[in-house]
Amino acid sequence: TMAHSKALLVLENFIAGKFVPCSSYIDSYDPSTGDVYCRVPDSGKEEVEAAVKAAKAAFPIWSSKSPLERSQILNKLADLIEHDLEAFAQAESKDQGKTITFARTVDIPRAVYNFRFFASSILHHTTECTEMATMGCVHYTSRAPVGVAGLISPWNLPLYLLTWKIAPAIACGNTVVAKPSEMTSVTAWMMCRLLEKAGVPHGVVNIVFGTGPKAGEALVCHPDVLLISFTGSTMTAQRIMEKSAPYCKRLSLELGGKNPAIIFDDADLSQCIPTTLRSSFANQGEICLCTSRIFVQRGIYSEFLEKFVAEAKKWKVGNPSDPTVNMGALISKEHLEKVRSYVKKAQAEGARILCGEGVDSLTLPPRNQKGYFMLPTVIAEVKDESCCMQEEIFGPVTCVVVFDTEEEVIERANSVKYGLAATVWSSNVGRVHRVARRLQSGLVWTNCWLVRDLNLPFGGMKASGIGREGAKDSYEFFTEVKTITIKH
Repeated sequence: TMAHSKALLVLENFIAGKFVPCSSYIDSYDPSTGDVYCRVPDSGKEEVEAAVKAAKAAFPIWSSKSPLERSQILNKLADLIEHDLEAFAQAESKDQGKTITFARTVDIPRAVYNFRFFASSILHHTTECTEMATMGCVHYTSRAPVGVAGLISPWNLPLYLLTWKIAPAIACGNTVVAKPSEMTSVTAWMMCRLLEKAGVPHGVVNIVFGTGPKAGEALVCHPDVLLISFTGSTMTAQRIMEKSAPYCKRLSLELGGKNPAIIFDDADLSQCIPTTLRSSFANQGEICLCTSRIFVQRGIYSEFLEKFVAEAKKWKVGNPSDPTVNMGALISKEHLEKVRSYVKKAQAEGARILCGEGVDSLTLPPRNQKGYFMLPTVIAEVKDESCCMQEEIFGPVTCVVVFDTEEEVIERANSVKYGLAATVWSSNVGRVHRVARRLQSGLVWTNCWLVRDLNLPFGGMKASGIGREGAKDSYEFFTEVKTITIKH
């Protein structure tokens, strides 16, 4: 009813520095209650067309600014987001279902840092030069922004991953049309309200809200969008590759993972257990870098399992705004069903569910009864061929299996289509280096997890994606290089 919709938050597209209403809208839910709490534009070709036009028009002015001028604007935007950190954290938690603690300590600070990081790194790139004295020639390279960048970000770390794309794109002098996930659009819309104050010229950052098949597809298929940076599922990425092939677009794709943790019998379990709990269940397990296959060497298998399950059972699941909870709600009803279905499949295959889904009861506050909650779930005795060990579940489910030798575990860890991240636990330095070299994984953490230096390449192998992002890598992706030869 109209009376009902008045109370809802209604988002609008942000095009050429103005908020523009849309002809149709979709519902966005509060995952912790199951209620509709927001209306998001259901944009399509027309809206994308207007946004690309605005981005194209803004390109000459923005790209001709010096790196220092752009850097100052990015820093100002970072300051403005940081000033509103609490409001952004509250919005992210409500919209996504993650705990307020996680949004406050991870998502929003990292979004701020993304702008500061690229504001700094853009000032320190140099180009190459070579001389050919015998030919009387000197060669050098020059880098220029590409044009209009299409940025498509997912629902698990909404502002964090959107800014990880916007910051390098505009730092390099491109203009952008971004499409956040329709399930988590609120913080992107809040950021739009700060752009003018930060000094971002109209049309440099345009945000079009809507679904992948409609708004995303229109963006990917637009002939004036020369590059696409996408974070999301491998299936969607295949479609992006097909659709952008006729235009030979430049692509950066950060996709899923089926990330192993390899725990040798000389691991320090006092560090390993709390970190592996986080790497399995942080953000409801909805992080592409989460651990979902835990290989434990036979000598410590039963000790690890006992301690790990005991600690997992202590995790508190509930209202995301409660600062004492460890885990909030999953993103949607459909996603919760999907994650649960994997647990049912494991059970049907004869695996043991040691805690969580279907084993322990979950008690929720009255207003969260209809929310999309699930307990941290640990599965043992599951076969490597099982879909639970092969497919990305993207929820609070992890499988623990036993191994004997280093050789064997490397082969098993590599036997999935993905290759994003891996963790290795051992106090033997030689072994750590040997194993890290042989894992088919874009990132390997040893005796830690999710410690990131944004200077270094981020990305995956195999079905986990194409390209890398980071200080140098993002600069290379978001600029076009030219080699110039001068004969003197």
